[in-house]
Amino acid sequence: MIFTRLLYPGSKYQSFENQSLFFERTTFKLADVYRALSFYNEKKDDFLSWLHDQVTENYGRDTSRVFYDVTNYYFETETIKEDDMRRKGVSKEHRPNPIVQMGLFMDNQGIPITYQLFPGNTNDCMTYRPNLKKMKLDYGIKRAVVVADKGMTTGDNIWYTLSAKDGYVFSMSVRGANKALKDYVTNENGYEWLGKEYKRKSRLYPRDIQVTAKNGKKLTRQVHEKQVIFWSEKYAKKAKYEREKILQKTQALIDNPGAYKRATSVGASNYIKNIRFDKKTGEILTPKEQLQLDIEKIKEQEKLDGYYVLITSEYNESDDAIIDMYRGLWRIEETFRITKSNLETRPVYVSSQEHIEAHFLTCFVSLTIARLLEMEMKGEYGVSRLLNSLRKAECTELKQNYYLFDYYDDVLEAVGKQFQIDFSSRYRRLGEIKKILAQTKKR
Repeated sequence: MIFTRLLYPGSKYQSFENQSLFFERTTFKLADVYRALSFYNEKKDDFLSWLHDQVTENYGRDTSRVFYDVTNYYFETETIKEDDMRRKGVSKEHRPNPIVQMGLFMDNQGIPITYQLFPGNTNDCMTYRPNLKKMKLDYGIKRAVVVADKGMTTGDNIWYTLSAKDGYVFSMSVRGANKALKDYVTNENGYEWLGKEYKRKSRLYPRDIQVTAKNGKKLTRQVHEKQVIFWSEKYAKKAKYEREKILQKTQALIDNPGAYKRATSVGASNYIKNIRFDKKTGEILTPKEQLQLDIEKIKEQEKLDGYYVLITSEYNESDDAIIDMYRGLWRIEETFRITKSNLETRPVYVSSQEHIEAHFLTCFVSLTIARLLEMEMKGEYGVSRLLNSLRKAECTELKQNYYLFDYYDDVLEAVGKQFQIDFSSRYRRLGEIKKILAQTKKR
């Protein structure tokens, strides 16, 4: 399952069918594949712990800083059961299919640490605390600085992080901030320009947050944190471009409101004054002649284009260090793209919870191997290129005990040097191939 996920990703049935593509012959049946899924689910936590130990021992796992993000994966089916993990939720790919949420932790070297699955209707921010708690308990991590996007920036998550003696670097929505913070962001005083396209400033600031008590009541708590503000001309142009696309849709809605409903007017309706929807049908109730573009709101948002706010408990770190930590999140975003493209983790074809868990376990292990391979190659080649070349390293039997290898490139040459495997030979005997396979298993 690991090899097929890396080289020939697909359903479990396809994995079974592809067993003949591998040199070593197997005798298992399709029913064995599905029985194995139940076993993998049973041993999941033990195996993930063992995998973490192996990475730590061989690569020196660095968990002083960890990155966290959430994505979701859709299922082939449309039907869901009442107690199912598959749920209708906010799909990252805007699909109507049921989904499952995955919260993933990545270490400071870009290697996945662990993950946890949640029902598809779970809010992103609600995955953070149970995942952080489990990671620290399972792997004995004493203190970590968690870097995450604004989806995790809630009072409960911040208070939990500090209570666990951990640290955080989170982003915060500028447009959703209070007036005092917006005024600080747009005030030119204190900014240091680095070139003509980038500026930053920071302050130490006591901020009130809302924390949920055990009885469900909201309590006000104060945290002392550093706020780092930066502006980028590139981000400002991007924000303007994206808003202009939405405003085109907004104008189309004003011109023809009957063609839209609440679900299809997402984003566009934010720039229309007094727009009302029917709670049941989602149809627009406001008469066409009363629909007006909210010019004041557009002007207010334009002022904030290109600005980012980072909040952190690590107030002794420099502004540049905090910004660099946050920028490290691109690796986890890229990791999710790898799972959805190269590893084809979705659509998910299995349905029971234990099979779903096992499916994602095999995907996680495949992802970890791919990232470790990338690390072994010193980042010279990306995951996509590595897997593509390895997939082509096939052989054809010419006659008894003789095989032809008809593909070789610079990637296979580099991989061969790193792992002491000669991919350049076009012809090999059966005995040579068995010797190479035996040597790889000793590592």
